[in-house]
Amino acid sequence: MPAAFHNLYLVPLFPLVSAAILLIMGKRLGNKVSGFLACSSIFLSFLVSCWAFINLMGLSSDFGGFVQTVYQWVASGNLIISISFLLDPLSGVMMIVVSGVSFVIHVYSVGYMHGDPRYTRYFGFLNLFVFFMLCLVMAGNLFLFYLGWEGVGLCSYLLIGFWFENIEYARAGMKAFIVNRIGDFGFLLGVILLFWNLGSLDILTLNESAHTLNPGRVTLICLLLFMGATGKSAQLPLYVWLPDAMAGPTPVSALIHAATMVTAGVYMVARLSFLYALSPVASSVVAWVGGLTAVYAATIALVQNDIKRVLAYSTISQLGYMFIGVGVGAYAAGIFHLVTHAFFKALLFLGAGSVMHALGGETDMRNMGGLRNKVPWTFWTMFIGCMAIAGVPGLSGFFSKEAILGAALGKNVGIGALGIVGAGLTAFYMFRLLFMTFFGEPRYMSASGGEKHAHESPWVMLLPLSILAFFSLVGGYLGVEELLGPYPIEGGRVIVMALSILMAFGGIGVAYLLYIARPGVPQFLAWRFSGIYRLLLNKYYVDEIYNAVFVAFVMELKDILAMFDLKVIDRLVDKTGEAGTKVSFASGDFDLQKVDGAVNALAEGVISGGNNLRRVQTGYLQNYFLIALAGAIVMVAIVFLVAVPH
Repeated sequence: MPAAFHNLYLVPLFPLVSAAILLIMGKRLGNKVSGFLACSSIFLSFLVSCWAFINLMGLSSDFGGFVQTVYQWVASGNLIISISFLLDPLSGVMMIVVSGVSFVIHVYSVGYMHGDPRYTRYFGFLNLFVFFMLCLVMAGNLFLFYLGWEGVGLCSYLLIGFWFENIEYARAGMKAFIVNRIGDFGFLLGVILLFWNLGSLDILTLNESAHTLNPGRVTLICLLLFMGATGKSAQLPLYVWLPDAMAGPTPVSALIHAATMVTAGVYMVARLSFLYALSPVASSVVAWVGGLTAVYAATIALVQNDIKRVLAYSTISQLGYMFIGVGVGAYAAGIFHLVTHAFFKALLFLGAGSVMHALGGETDMRNMGGLRNKVPWTFWTMFIGCMAIAGVPGLSGFFSKEAILGAALGKNVGIGALGIVGAGLTAFYMFRLLFMTFFGEPRYMSASGGEKHAHESPWVMLLPLSILAFFSLVGGYLGVEELLGPYPIEGGRVIVMALSILMAFGGIGVAYLLYIARPGVPQFLAWRFSGIYRLLLNKYYVDEIYNAVFVAFVMELKDILAMFDLKVIDRLVDKTGEAGTKVSFASGDFDLQKVDGAVNALAEGVISGGNNLRRVQTGYLQNYFLIALAGAIVMVAIVFLVAVPH
């Protein structure tokens, strides 16, 4: 095997070492050193990934994959857990995408986070995030896969709530963490069932033995694994955390949405495609959930006014397209769209960050407008990103979306129709974003009532935008089908292409009509269809429903269990001695001075009994003689009463 294959461990090692240094050394390094170290570590990972991938392309087409075992961690019966990395075309593509896009985002962060008091901690968390994602995509077994899966969840919590002084931002981080725990419970059960039935966690071994599973068992396993994917990749019904993930710094949003966490679920289905291919039922569920999510999230994005929130719902919708692809068996098409989406979605988020930088943190598109001459570089790069995601012919999104729609229409007309509708909606809301932000009269005002001084971002932020814009243009020509295998275009290539082009230009045309030619029409439509408008603006009230049905119940249960703990399990005493010390619950306040509990009462009873019993130990011989004599008399009396007949 090529020498590059034996250095795979370096890919995740570089960001891990950098994260450890940044989080331990902290501010001693200084911001310049911290930024350079963080960016350099990801760039080195990217170079090693490219080196390995180039060598991989030189091997024959029947190459099944190379596994590098760094060391064996656990060996107990059939359970063997190793730190091992798998290199094949799928993981090779993902290594380059994750490390490459992450490097660009790291460079952008140097300018965006300039002046933040926790600058080094931010880059430490960012490096750690990339480390866990690389572990996930390179994992040779499901244990390491699960380690990376949970690691990106932890890092998302740390980065979404990075500015934790704002309680809403902190709550957004907790929401992401908790919602993902729900999905991860199903994922863990699926992994356990796989090991229980096949006796291994090694991915290549599972691939060889998966055919021995009975259809019912493999369907159950696939659905449990997909439950985790709906959380990580923000699909119905566990998508609710992703729109609130905008609370973190904008480069974090770009990293989560483009190159790391949310793509994990799609990658998991593609990586375990040998299982999903055995279960038409589970694959159908994946495709239908993806199709419904694509349209559902797109309808919400139609009326949102926060620029980052529009992009968040766009991500949810585009992930739906990826799940359509892998659900209908076009795994290469799904991964192809994952790759192109990484380019243009990172570009759009970083572009939104550049707009915010120009307007002092403004995110409401109603307070923008007329920016195309103020920030021309940002405008043109975002224009390319909008065309790519809309599916304009020749750009990256057109090729990957066409591949998915062709496969979907050939497999199931209903799923294909959802994809077609979603494509038109995508083109509309993305150009609505572009027109509201960069065209029309300026609507941005300073605190004093005058016009804000909008300014272009520094080169350290514009260079990453340019790189991502370039790949958004040419990413469709990467030839993913040659790397991962051909994907079926069963819907008729000419028809699919015509539908894709029609939806792209149709959506753009309607957006132009409503926001450039007739800018007063959107307000009229919002008034005329106020019920539908409010429904979409409030995101179908799903958060409110979840809060009323699930969150309120959990909070009440929490109060009951806490009261049980205070009254029965434990005992609390007001150590300050101040009357009226309270602990608050949803049901009211509770006075700590009145609390008594069984466990502490039992403990104090034992202590009190011991204190009393130790008084027997006097040290006087005559006392011990009297006790022994009394004991003997008691024993004789018992024997007399029991043994002597009456």
